[in-house]
Amino acid sequence: MSHPSALYPAKYRDLIDEEMWAFIHQTNRWYPPETATFSIQQQREIYYRMCREFFAGYPGGIEVEDGAIHLTDPQRAVATRNYRPKGVGIMPGDKRPDAWVIYLHGGGFVVGGLESHDDVCAELCLATGCPVTSVDYRLAPEHTFPADFEDAVGAFNALSDVGVPLIVVGDSAGGNLAAAVSHFMREQPKQPVGQVLIYPGLAGRLDWGTFITHAEAPMLTTTDTQFYKQTRIGGDERLLTDPRCVPLEDDDFSGLPPTVVFCAQSDPLCGDGEVYATKIKDAGGRAAAMVEHGMVHGYLRARHSASRAKASFQRICEAVSALGAGHWPYK
Repeated sequence: MSHPSALYPAKYRDLIDEEMWAFIHQTNRWYPPETATFSIQQQREIYYRMCREFFAGYPGGIEVEDGAIHLTDPQRAVATRNYRPKGVGIMPGDKRPDAWVIYLHGGGFVVGGLESHDDVCAELCLATGCPVTSVDYRLAPEHTFPADFEDAVGAFNALSDVGVPLIVVGDSAGGNLAAAVSHFMREQPKQPVGQVLIYPGLAGRLDWGTFITHAEAPMLTTTDTQFYKQTRIGGDERLLTDPRCVPLEDDDFSGLPPTVVFCAQSDPLCGDGEVYATKIKDAGGRAAAMVEHGMVHGYLRARHSASRAKASFQRICEAVSALGAGHWPYK
């Protein structure tokens, strides 16, 4: 059997170590590289099957409960899954947490949900000691932008009543939504105290930087990104100038919460996170972009099989913990 790197440009053989190649090979068995060309129904079936194969179970010491957030405009319910360290919460007798995490999952705005990042949220909860609420926002193409954004903002507004500081965390498409929430909430009375973005997609244009140098990267290509972007906006290119849809299109990066961005080195989206952090710092805010060497898009699922991914997940948890406690963890 040929080495899995044979499917990709030669430069990745040196950038990616053997543990990560094993993860890529395992992912491709369940989620082939050409999946983005399949029907939406097929993509979802394949993605959820892949997620089940990687599911690591729940760690001990947490409680998990499904729920819903009821929105008023428009009137509808958003399904949630709530993770809580045992003995920690907002009820009488509970130990009060430093912060509450709102988690927005990845999946290109097309796939993903409460099941796809279930174990990630559970482990994040245990590692940080913070309750985590995962939000099952609406997906395209059935619900194009701004449906996903409306659900994310609605969830934030509802959870802002728990009386505990909120941190927004998201990966990939969810990183886009987390950032969009942070930008939007600057005009509102209650705002997140921090945001942690994991290989987020924040740009509208795909003809620059790492969209070119990593156009054919393992796990996500620039062509894939274009498909997901167009599906999300229903082909309406005007939306790509709306910062609620494309946070890097905002003309004001001041007043944002302390931000930590984790970028995968071999990922078309890597440049998004680096530029975003720079814009926040240039506007006088606190931001750090951590380029995780040897990592590819979706590496959270490799946290139990690849040492570099495990170390990055630990850094992600440490960043969430620090921001929740009101500390900036970097010099």
